[in-house]
Amino acid sequence: MSDADQRHTEKMQRIQTARKKMMASKQGGEKGLIIVHTGNGKGKSSSGFGMIMRAIGHDMPCAVVQFIKGNWDTGEKRILTRHFADQCQFYTMGEGFTWDTQDRQRDIAAATAAWEKAKDLIRDPNIALVLLDEINIAIRYDYLDPDEVADFLLTEKPPMTHVVLTGRHAKPVLIEAADLVSEMTEVKHPFKSQGIVAQKGVEF
Repeated sequence: MSDADQRHTEKMQRIQTARKKMMASKQGGEKGLIIVHTGNGKGKSSSGFGMIMRAIGHDMPCAVVQFIKGNWDTGEKRILTRHFADQCQFYTMGEGFTWDTQDRQRDIAAATAAWEKAKDLIRDPNIALVLLDEINIAIRYDYLDPDEVADFLLTEKPPMTHVVLTGRHAKPVLIEAADLVSEMTEVKHPFKSQGIVAQKGVEF
């Protein structure tokens, strides 16, 4: 074994020992997590749908409620409704982007209906993971009360149910309530740099 290989082995052994010590000190066990994906970068919904597919792979029943996207023919909706409808309930309850509807009261009604459906799904102890896609956008535009959403998640969510909230501009009260928060940062985007529009298989 070369000196470089020996140093690498010793370094990995030290890391392994430290990791085992850290894990032995953790007493939290398992729990249903409140997870927030936010930020201006691409990948918030994509990450949420990745978690849905992971749950399906473990035979964990799950559900999706979409708050904004309307009747977009997205790849994730196609695959889940066509091939995994028995494992994942899918509800598209938004009517599109706010600049398309241009009707605040209609948007509020749609968001409220979506939230009521979400609460029913979250309360169901047989559902392991619920994705609330773009709920942060509905909250940002004051279609939903962030305090009410946070309070419900903290007090009524079953102990082992995971809930994922996606969308830009997550409110501080939701970030505080969450167990895991990830912020997607935009470094470069093809629409801004080259005028390339949303493409099938990449954005939807």
